[in-house]
Amino acid sequence: MKKLLLPVILISSFAVAQAPAGYYDGTVGLTGYALKSKLHDIISEKNVNWHYGDLPNLYNQTDLDKYYDYGPGNTTILLDIYSEIPTGADAYEYTSANLISTSGAEGLGYNREHAVPQSTFDSNYPMYSDLHFVIPTDARINQLRNNYPYGVGNSTVHYTFTNTSKIANSAIPGYIYTNRVYEPVDEFKGDIARMLLYFAVRYEDKLPSFNYSTNINPAIDRSPFDGTAERAFDPAYISMLLQWHLQDPVSQRETDRNNAIYTIQKNRNPFIDNPQWVNSIWVQTPDAVAPQAPLNLNSTQTGAYYTHLAWSPSTSPDVIGYNIYQNGVFLTTTKSTSIVIDHLAPSTSYSFTVKAYDQGYLQSPDSNAITVSTLAADTNSRDLFIVKYIEGTGNNKALEIVNKTGHEVDLNNYSIRVQYYNSLYDSYYYGNSFELEGKIPNNQNFVILNPKSALSCYTNNDARFLTAGDALTFAGTQYVELAYKSTTVDAIGSKFVSNSYGDVSLYRKTTVSQPTTTFTIGEWDSYSADYCQNLGTLSTTDLITSNKEVKIYPNPVNDNLFINGETQDIKTAQVLDLSGKVIYTENNPFRNKKNISVQHLSTGLYFLKLDDKAYQFIKK
Repeated sequence: MKKLLLPVILISSFAVAQAPAGYYDGTVGLTGYALKSKLHDIISEKNVNWHYGDLPNLYNQTDLDKYYDYGPGNTTILLDIYSEIPTGADAYEYTSANLISTSGAEGLGYNREHAVPQSTFDSNYPMYSDLHFVIPTDARINQLRNNYPYGVGNSTVHYTFTNTSKIANSAIPGYIYTNRVYEPVDEFKGDIARMLLYFAVRYEDKLPSFNYSTNINPAIDRSPFDGTAERAFDPAYISMLLQWHLQDPVSQRETDRNNAIYTIQKNRNPFIDNPQWVNSIWVQTPDAVAPQAPLNLNSTQTGAYYTHLAWSPSTSPDVIGYNIYQNGVFLTTTKSTSIVIDHLAPSTSYSFTVKAYDQGYLQSPDSNAITVSTLAADTNSRDLFIVKYIEGTGNNKALEIVNKTGHEVDLNNYSIRVQYYNSLYDSYYYGNSFELEGKIPNNQNFVILNPKSALSCYTNNDARFLTAGDALTFAGTQYVELAYKSTTVDAIGSKFVSNSYGDVSLYRKTTVSQPTTTFTIGEWDSYSADYCQNLGTLSTTDLITSNKEVKIYPNPVNDNLFINGETQDIKTAQVLDLSGKVIYTENNPFRNKKNISVQHLSTGLYFLKLDDKAYQFIKK
């Protein structure tokens, strides 16, 4: 078909997407990785995550070719950036109905292509169906691209496609990787760069847990991700993406696509809305000086399964985060000057140190080392657990999870998984997991809801997480579990059998205070299908417990340790040393005051035990 030179193409370099008023509040004045983290918070809030099978139909809203061959009418032709010929007739075209799985030649059908390969995130939701980087492309080109990165190819060309895009050996300047890359045509290099940079922002907190380059064999290691949450990519690869972003500015197609995805998915690609932010974040000149060490590492509170660490920040101005080491082994990273370390064992001693790192990923020396001993037991839950399970008619599916651990919980290592049965092979398998993210305070709960549900007493606006992925398409016969780093935490139903919890709402009894990997129906009250009264609402008992939560301060302390919270019912206060020896006891300690005197203690680490709950503190 003859090419139509539409006005939208002529103005594409000046296209501006329409973000809702206030969408980017809080970004003014921010640059560098602080801006990136703020954008992450914005575009990760309350997304609607659709099923991978929904994408072909959604492409009719996001990816129709109104820009090259057809114009703004009612076209049904998809725009495939792997095969589109910007200056002439395309060799072949697709509608959304032409989805196929495999292909031996170009032009036979299209695939749903992950611009960031599925192998990066193990095909899990919400990444698996994120429209911002999952696009319709020719099936043959998609297959040959495999999980090779995008890049600049050299003269060793393995495949050249009908629109002159190619697969060749890498010639990315400064990038040690020399294996194959897929090089798109110039018209779409900026589009692809902005998709990848979106991914680096949207999934910032998860990047260190995704599959990335280990540089064990960098010449063939395919992933351009470097394992960092902030920079995200190898520096040479970032340079290429920035070059592509500048040489191919935002087009009208990207603007329209961004607006359409926002309607569907409720989040935006910030680099289409504000292209200048790419340089604001990634164009940096780190110094070559390692930062100063953080100081005064201490534990402010400890239970049987966790400890809360805090420290004074490094005085170096370019510090962007802190690495935590447990027993000398790297454990995790935080941008804050405090962190909860959980999933510890009771009655166990752990050693901790912290190192600051800067924009160039230079590390400081170690902080002071501390030894923390967990309690033998406490009254908290050892982990999160499921308290409501809705398996109603149609897509009416929901799960409610509560945090009674005594501390804030980072959700980034948690997921919901469902086990399915394959009748052809008479075997069970897990569907694609839904990965949780963000943090949940103590004594709070959250709901994961299928966005296609039509529950009369609960809506999409009420839920914290929305996914139509496998995890929220259970039918009552499947085993459903909450997992932490692929280890089962809590479960509904039994594995490797057909369960009988269809068309039922299960509510955990209020007497249950711990998760269990073995499902017991006696722990649950059963209601009819679609019952969802008080879904997402803590019980009266939970609310009272939350209001009575006790905190101690200051920590470290000089003379008096003050107590905040409802203390009138506390009968005994004891100070114990690390060996568990009782040093001081006071009965009815808060009848007429809100403090415990510790001025008689020597410098060191102690526990304040208030009835059956203990708090760790440091005496200066």
